[in-house]
Amino acid sequence: MVEERTTDGKRIAQLLASEVDGREDSGLSALDVADADPDVEGSADGELAYRIVSHAGDETVAFAAVYAHEDRTRVEFQAGVDAAAEAAADAGLRVRPKAVRPPRTVVFVEDGAAVKRATDAVVAALQALEETG
Repeated sequence: MVEERTTDGKRIAQLLASEVDGREDSGLSALDVADADPDVEGSADGELAYRIVSHAGDETVAFAAVYAHEDRTRVEFQAGVDAAAEAAADAGLRVRPKAVRPPRTVVFVEDGAAVKRATDAVVAALQALEETG
């Protein structure tokens, strides 16, 4: 039996957006997908597919940006960066810090099967944001 892996960056980004929009069980209802680009195709450098925002009362907070590459998706966390890094690393995802001010955590989602693990990193980052907020 041959199992096909989803390694198209655009499709991986779509799967992650579905998880963020669809999982109510872990508090993800506090997050929204915003500024989605339905025409994104993915590139070697990555194209912005959408942003994930959090709502704190009347305030909208930048949470993460999701980029489609040709063969993977990159999530740049702007909130809960340490929790996202720890959860993603524990889940076996490739993680690296981004040395900007304020710092960010970059998580690479290499295939469709890794989307659930990436969603766990989103949940961890959201929980950290809520604890500090």
